[in-house]
Amino acid sequence: MVLLQELSEILQAQDPEERQIITGVSWESYETLLNDLGDNLEYRITYLDGVIELMSPNRRHETRKTITGSLLEIYFQEKRIPYFPLGSTTFRKKSKRGGVEPDESYCIGTEKEFPDLAIEIVFSSGGIDKLEVYKRLGIKEVWFFINNQFTVYHLHDESYQLLIKSELLPDLDLTMLAQYVIADYPLDAAIAFREKIK
Repeated sequence: MVLLQELSEILQAQDPEERQIITGVSWESYETLLNDLGDNLEYRITYLDGVIELMSPNRRHETRKTITGSLLEIYFQEKRIPYFPLGSTTFRKKSKRGGVEPDESYCIGTEKEFPDLAIEIVFSSGGIDKLEVYKRLGIKEVWFFINNQFTVYHLHDESYQLLIKSELLPDLDLTMLAQYVIADYPLDAAIAFREKIK
């Protein structure tokens, strides 16, 4: 019988996350690529100053992304916080020479052109500096989920500050949230998380 930890290691070996970097790409070529791919879920595309990163998320990445989003929406619902889920929508500004597709994103309070919160699930390093792209787009807060914990960056005076908790959701215990994100059984985790935050 394969244990859950062993299964995770097997899937990791068989399902690597792939990244490809392409340089010298004009804004027009970037937009053409976006149009050609349409709603293709196979790739996440980031653009910064003529460089494109194509990332093909693996199964673990998508699992963590979806569970994080589900738990965060439970939090919004239980705390009666108005939210607008934007998922992996493409956000871009030609004048800033940047574009990105977060793993999850949300407007909080009211719907806006760009989300207040973007979330990135990170299993492999390298590639484009996504924080720079988010800064150019004016995204207030970015959470990176790395090594089973959240790292929070909040935009202050046109630069990001590393924080120990969210300024957008200051009452949310991100250490607790991370424990539920990595739980073995998503349904049990969602039920337990809901009970914990009531």
